[in-house]
Amino acid sequence: MKTRKITLSEQEIPEQWYNIVADMPNKPLPPLHPGTKEPIGPEALAPLFPQELIKQEVSTEKWITIPDEVRNIYSLWRPTPLYRAYELEKALDTPAKIYYKYEG
Repeated sequence: MKTRKITLSEQEIPEQWYNIVADMPNKPLPPLHPGTKEPIGPEALAPLFPQELIKQEVSTEKWITIPDEVRNIYSLWRPTPLYRAYELEKALDTPAKIYYKYEG
């Protein structure tokens, strides 16, 4: 029988997020101002988002360290299981291993 459900221990909670943008050949366009439709920079996002979140959003680094405060909060609600999507892998005919989290 194939293992479908993977549960991580608290010690296995990741220390970094993977930033897919770093590996994208065509980078996404910058966010646009809703009124002017002109590109906006990180300074325009400051009234809406915490500085750490803005840094993550504009980062070109492949790995982004998860702040300790966030990891501590994760430990309260995590770990929730990862599920292996065998059928999706087969349908896509991909050698990649695909996992998803059901948060319902």
